[in-house]
Amino acid sequence: MADIFRLARIVGLVLLTGTASAAQELGPVTNFPLPRFVSLKASEGNLRRGPSLSHRIDWVLTRRNMPLRITAEYGHWRRVVDRDGVGGWVHYSLLSGTRTALVEDEIVSLYSRPEVTSVEVARLERGVVARIEECEPDWCRLSAGGHRGWAPKGGYWGVEDGEVLQ
Repeated sequence: MADIFRLARIVGLVLLTGTASAAQELGPVTNFPLPRFVSLKASEGNLRRGPSLSHRIDWVLTRRNMPLRITAEYGHWRRVVDRDGVGGWVHYSLLSGTRTALVEDEIVSLYSRPEVTSVEVARLERGVVARIEECEPDWCRLSAGGHRGWAPKGGYWGVEDGEVLQ
């Protein structure tokens, strides 16, 4: 019976993330896919060398809502990596499931619809952190600074190619 519930959870995650890879690794603690994106809930978070308070702090994250990729789990700790590849272990209480994206291109245009021929409603500059509201295979609906619109994937970090979010 437990296998049926586990299978139902995996199928639900595949439908939620749009990832149909049979080789998708699941975290041993949460049973969520690895890797996966989250964001920094706190305005500051320590990245440690190992999964405990006794491990040395290598980096301090100082930007709330910054997207991070979880690559491993151990108890209440998550191994995360930022867009530059800087990583370490952070306590799970400092992370949020809210999806965000970091603009990498000089400018990312937001459109009224997921079509480049639609009206451009805003432009996001490099370094802006936007909330991801939903994603289609090639487009995501982003919001930042009171503006909301669709942007083609590729100019920002925090979502996988082809990933679908609703």
